[in-house]
Amino acid sequence: MREARPTGLPSFWEVRAPEAWTCIDFISDLHLAEDTPRSFDAWADHLLSTPADAVVILGDLFEVWVGDDSRHAGFEARCADVLANAAATKTIAFMAGNRDFLVGGEMLKACGVMALPDPTVLIAFGERLMLSHGDALCLDDVDYQQFRRQVRSDEWRTTFLNRPLAERRELARHIRAESELRKTENAGTPWYDVDSGTAVRWMHEAGTPTLVHGHTHRPGSEAMAPGFIRHVLSDWDLDHAERAEVLRWRRSGLSRVAPSHHGTAVTP
Repeated sequence: MREARPTGLPSFWEVRAPEAWTCIDFISDLHLAEDTPRSFDAWADHLLSTPADAVVILGDLFEVWVGDDSRHAGFEARCADVLANAAATKTIAFMAGNRDFLVGGEMLKACGVMALPDPTVLIAFGERLMLSHGDALCLDDVDYQQFRRQVRSDEWRTTFLNRPLAERRELARHIRAESELRKTENAGTPWYDVDSGTAVRWMHEAGTPTLVHGHTHRPGSEAMAPGFIRHVLSDWDLDHAERAEVLRWRRSGLSRVAPSHHGTAVTP
């Protein structure tokens, strides 16, 4: 897989797949944690047994990530082992989401995983796909966009990562508990989708008619404008539901399939 910085605006990163590749898997929003053992097992099984030449993870692999130094023990160490074992036999690429934006180069390098900026244009099978986690495009969620700018700043990251690991873990547990409470309290409130106009401008500038993203947990495919289509990835939840899906790209096109050993094709 060769990386190159393209010209033009905005500054999209381009990744060109090797000609020999025949299959690429896209997944996102697994939200893995110690209390999601079935989702973890399905993810690990898929990474190690998929026929794909590459698995591209478009954010929120983890429910929370408090720093790369957490990878040496416990649940995080198990996740790192799966990534490293899978990366020994195929390309594994990772793009940060809103839950795991603190996954850093140290962790990815140790596991042999390729880091992808958001957005990235993937070139394969004679076509171009734009890849994004999707949160940066949810412009109507003003409070989140302000929060995103804050926590993605170098100053905030440095301050947070300088805290002791145990303190960061405790803060993460507190934030996660508050997040779950807000979900319950706001169950009937509107949800935020990507801004279609901005997404189409991104696609136009990057010269790609197709966008693949996650974040919204609303899987499906739709035209955003004439000649521009998006494919939204599914979240995974096999501990409280039976929901898990892979978007698979072959030369013949995109299809939705169940993870390896968890069923058959689910193309709508």
